[in-house]
Amino acid sequence: MKNCLYILLVCMSYLYGSIPFALVIGKVFYHTDIRNSGSGNLGGTNAGRVLGKKAGITVILLDASKCCISILIATIISQAFQLNHDIVYLCALSCVIGHCYPVFAQFRGGKAVSVAIGYVLMTNIYSAFIAICIFLITLKISKYVSLASILSSLTIVIISPFIGYSTVGIITNICIVSLLIYKHKDNILRIKNRTENKITWM
Repeated sequence: MKNCLYILLVCMSYLYGSIPFALVIGKVFYHTDIRNSGSGNLGGTNAGRVLGKKAGITVILLDASKCCISILIATIISQAFQLNHDIVYLCALSCVIGHCYPVFAQFRGGKAVSVAIGYVLMTNIYSAFIAICIFLITLKISKYVSLASILSSLTIVIISPFIGYSTVGIITNICIVSLLIYKHKDNILRIKNRTENKITWM
């Protein structure tokens, strides 16, 4: 029974993570497939670039809610059925994978930034605060959203052994951040070549 619940929770988290909110909002409200514009990425940054600030913020919030809701459901069910609490981390990782490789969008998804934000907020508020500070400082200095995202996520991996994450939690952090960095490989190359777009509002 418990093994079935573990599998069900992980699968549900992946499917919920696979919902391409950027694609849905673009098609329903703007009659635009953002995969054909901008970077082609199904994330909040590209949604904002293609559809406008309001759409971008909405996508970021909805994507961040993916991990929040997945973790909340996993926590409630794990407590009700006395499951190992580490299932929460596995569900979060499954949700992030679903966001990056969504079954509902030909496995072409986002870059894990928004869902990672939701994950950190739900698992350790202290690491979230530190990561946000690193993000804002890096963004202020470099003007690169991608670089700020990468450095702030790496910070979480570095500090996670010291702020209460379990062994499974630490491994989950490493997996999520590794996936986030991999999804930013093109951005890293553009930063190296100094062709990455910079923000102008900070």
